[in-house]
Amino acid sequence: MAKSHEMRKALDDITKAAFGHSRSTALNTASCVTCGATALTFKNALSRKEYGISGMCQTCQDSVFNTGEGEDDDE
Repeated sequence: MAKSHEMRKALDDITKAAFGHSRSTALNTASCVTCGATALTFKNALSRKEYGISGMCQTCQDSVFNTGEGEDDDE
């Protein structure tokens, strides 16, 4: 489902204030909204989908979400 114009604008306003450029610009230029690096390679489909939501490259997603991949979540 596509985001409404209002939602896209709100996300752009938030990311521009936080990172200096908008989420839309990052998506249109295949760059990371957080660090500005090229965002073309992702671990899996879920990470690629997250890029479409947040505009964060794989490295920034790993840093922010710190999934602890390979670790036991019960610890």
